[in-house]
Formats: sequence, structure tokens, C-alpha cells
Amino acid sequence: MSVLKINLKFYNMKTNPVKHLTTKVNDLTIFYREAGPEDAPVILLLHGFPTSSHMYRNLIPLLSEEFRVIAPDLIGFGYSDAPNYKEFDYTFDHLTEYIQGFIDQLGLKRFAVQVFDYGAPVGFRLALANPEKVTGIITQNGNAYEEGLSENWATTQKYWSDPNEENRNALRELLTPEMTKWQYIHGVEDESLIAPETYTLDQLFLDRKDSDELQLDLFKNYATNVALYPSFHQYFRETQVPLLAVWGNKDPFFLPAGAEAFKKDLPEAIVKFFDTGHFALETHVDEIGQEIVKFLRTLPK
Repeated sequence: MSVLKINLKFYNMKTNPVKHLTTKVNDLTIFYREAGPEDAPVILLLHGFPTSSHMYRNLIPLLSEEFRVIAPDLIGFGYSDAPNYKEFDYTFDHLTEYIQGFIDQLGLKRFAVQVFDYGAPVGFRLALANPEKVTGIITQNGNAYEEGLSENWATTQKYWSDPNEENRNALRELLTPEMTKWQYIHGVEDESLIAPETYTLDQLFLDRKDSDELQLDLFKNYATNVALYPSFHQYFRETQVPLLAVWGNKDPFFLPAGAEAFKKDLPEAIVKFFDTGHFALETHVDEIGQEIVKFLRTLPK
């Protein structure tokens, strides 16, 4: 009987269940996860490649006790619409346009933004366009400085400089099941901490018809993100937006130097490293979650 009472008490404490919702932006459906009190300060979570809002499944409950947490899937990813690459311009400007429409649709006036991987150039574009709305930035292996780009970008950079078919095809290896799993386990001391549904779900979406082509279009367009780095830096300098960098220090794509570089333009930036790889939340969600909550509590409402 006592065990039953304890379990019921625990169940009743779960006051902020995660909702799985959709909304229309222009002609497309965006899927998103939401939890937390509607009147609480908002944090917008933006995922990266090749994943979706699923990557935040363990973080959302940690944040939603005090904050309204909203995590959309980018167009072309997860459960959001993924129009054919011949009918939709897969660029980071266009992805940002739909996230802008998303925040407008939800009526978000003030929010912090957490970015990861592809979510970084989308989130930083969003901040450039809405400086009055962004109360703070959390970047988890979300790069904005050239010194953060590792040598693993060489094949992609070759495609930027010469976007021929041979260089495009050379990038298809990044879309294979082996590479998807490798992104999760590289740099992780204990691979048993990586839930297999992570890379399995990501690969399921990557294997959809013509999904490889839209991803290759985004690989090519990533060059525009690097070209925007100076604009991002200017935004940082001019606004002195509060920023927390939580970084897996064994990330094969975005080096620790990329995290430290934020301090060049934001001297008060907080930089924390964790002994793990690219998908740091898979192994260190509790530690990272504590840092994020502590940071969010300091932000203006």
C-alpha cells in the first residue's frame, strides 16, 4: 500500500505533460512539442541535423516546471512537412522564414532561444530579425565562428567552392545509417547511454523519398551561414545579449574553440564544457539542464 501511495504521489506531481501539436505556416504544417505554464517565460528550442525536436525529449521536462518550452521541427525534418526539393527552396533563409512564421503564429513576443547545429544559423537569423524579442541565447554546439569548424568540414567546403555533381555525391556518405549513428556515439565514453531510437528515428526520416536531395541542398547552402558570421558577431557586440554555451568538447564537427570564441564579442558569455560528443544532451542532460535553468532565471522577463 505504501509503495502505491508513493507512486500515485509521483504521478500527481507530473503537472506539465508534453503536448505534441501542429500549426500551419503559409502552406505547410509545422509539428512542435510544448510543455509548461502558458504564462511562464518562453524558451524556443531549435534542433539540428539530422534530427528533430525529439532530441529535446529529455530536456523539456527539466525546463517545463518553470518555463514554457516550445520545440518545433524545421521544415524538411521530423514530423513537419517535407516538400520535394524541386518544389521548395531548401535554404537556411527559407527555413528561418518558416520559423519566423511559426513564432508569429503562436504570438511569441519575448523568448529565449536554444540552438544546436543547424538550429544555430536559424536561431541567429531569427535574433537578427527580432532583437527586441530575444531575451537570451543558449547554444549547445551551435557554431558562429570559423575557428569552431573542424577538419571534418573539408568535403562540404569543397562542395561550396565547386558545387558539381561529383562533389555533391561525395557528401551522400553523411546520410548513411553508419554515419548517423557515428554522430551520436563519437566522443561518448559510455555508448550504452545512447538510446538506439535516436539514430534510428533520424535515419527513418533521412531515408524518405528524395530526402537525401533536400539535405544535399542544405549542405550546399550552409556556406551562407559562414558568410553571415560577421553579421552575427555584430549583433552580439551591439546587443550584448546574454549567452550560455554548453558544449560537448569531443564534437567532431564544432570544436571547443567555437564555444570560447563567443567571448570575443560577448565578454560576459558563460561557457561550459562537458566530456562528450556532438549530441551532448544524450549523455549529460541533467548537468546541462541545470546550467540552462540557472541561466534562464537570470534573464529579463
